[in-house]
Amino acid sequence: MAEAKGEMHGCIVCGKLYQLYVIQDSDGNYLGSKVMSAGGKEVTGYGRPLVACERHSAEEIGRAANRVYGKQMEEDE
Repeated sequence: MAEAKGEMHGCIVCGKLYQLYVIQDSDGNYLGSKVMSAGGKEVTGYGRPLVACERHSAEEIGRAANRVYGKQMEEDE
């Protein structure tokens, strides 16, 4: 059974705050998230809830996420 909860997360590039719904399975493993605040987008592939401002380029987001969390995971990991 999955559980969703509201959380605040900062943009991975600049730190601006966004409201997310984070979905976890019954063991607490991250399944996905949805950005509820305007101007934010989900950053996928890191196995954790991440968000970035829509105005940041994919290159900026990738550099920031890789600096903090390492290389992006493959889809099947």
